[in-house]
Amino acid sequence: MQLDEITNFRGEAASATSEPTADAFVAAVGERVRRARQRKGISRRILSELSGVSQRYLAQLEAGEGNISIALLQRVALALDHRVEWLVGDDDPWDSDVTRIAELYRSANAEQRRAVQAILAPRPPTDARRQRYCLVGLRGAGKSTLGKLAATELAMPFLELNRDIEEQSGMPVDEVMALYGMEGYRRLERQALERVVATNDSVVLAVAGGIVSEPETWRFLLQHFHAIWLKAGAEEHMRRVRAQGDHRPMAGNPKA
Repeated sequence: MQLDEITNFRGEAASATSEPTADAFVAAVGERVRRARQRKGISRRILSELSGVSQRYLAQLEAGEGNISIALLQRVALALDHRVEWLVGDDDPWDSDVTRIAELYRSANAEQRRAVQAILAPRPPTDARRQRYCLVGLRGAGKSTLGKLAATELAMPFLELNRDIEEQSGMPVDEVMALYGMEGYRRLERQALERVVATNDSVVLAVAGGIVSEPETWRFLLQHFHAIWLKAGAEEHMRRVRAQGDHRPMAGNPKA
């Protein structure tokens, strides 16, 4: 059986035996290799030594006469300090804004990438929150008890933000506070929250109520979670706190 045409996922068809198309592609790849070598200021002999591809093969490639394998082309691209997709993509790697922006995005940090995504592909709040639920409240409000029940009912994982902070820092939250202070704790809290968002599309998360003291972190939480503030009656609240064996004041306590 021989295919007469190839159809891509967009429904665009091209002849499976279109020699002009194949020849034009090979010629374009060869031209890019030649330009990249010249821009780097090296001879074909040097490129051969760096890539391990023979000079004769490189000459054929640059002339648009070669039928180089992907593996060899990858070696040539690495020797030229280029990505292999630069040599075979539709966009000119030196003149294309798309390629330039892609490289900038690749080197950007997580916060910069989120900002770009928010501009280029804004998502409605419900989509950004997905199936993430956050239980917020003071200690003794029932975050852990209700969170575990809700997670079981919804068939979702249950996480506690302070546990994540402890795992990442390698020490209890109280020691984090003693070592880094409230500012350091709040920084770790924001990082932990970002980690949860990046790794979970569906989750029930318990967060201490003190998170509201950091407006940017609180805003980030509301953008990515369906937030539920838990409150208990005064007597019930104090009974739970005492049952936890914690008699400290709430001010300055990260577990609050």
